[in-house]
Amino acid sequence: MEIVDISKLLVEKFSDSIEFLEDSNFIKISPSKWEEIALYIKEDDKLKFDYLMCISSYDCGDKKNYGVAYNFKSTSIGHYLEIRIEVTDEESIPSVSHLWGAADWHEREAYDMMGLKFDNHPNFKRILLSDDWSGHPLRKDF
Repeated sequence: MEIVDISKLLVEKFSDSIEFLEDSNFIKISPSKWEEIALYIKEDDKLKFDYLMCISSYDCGDKKNYGVAYNFKSTSIGHYLEIRIEVTDEESIPSVSHLWGAADWHEREAYDMMGLKFDNHPNFKRILLSDDWSGHPLRKDF
């Protein structure tokens, strides 16, 4: 299944929380629906995204918005998906570590390096930097 087909499935179910541009290779979603969408992409028989390959954080460059890109693979079907979520410092993203174990360390790294916060993470503490480190070294203003 291609990204266009996957986006159509997601728009049908979560129309108000999905943003997809025909010429892009990712789907952007609202953080408020992330838990529900994450469960859907993992358990739906047409999608079955059982493998979280990585989570990468990024700075949007405007000194107020930051993002995270989740890269998924379905090992049984063989398709791929990138989902992006962008937030401000005041917002947080629901953790998906209870769905994909790999999210545990990746979410902690995204916090350490970019300052992204993940709600309901089971062990939300620094993973790369010392506890007394100030700031987030991957931000463009660091």
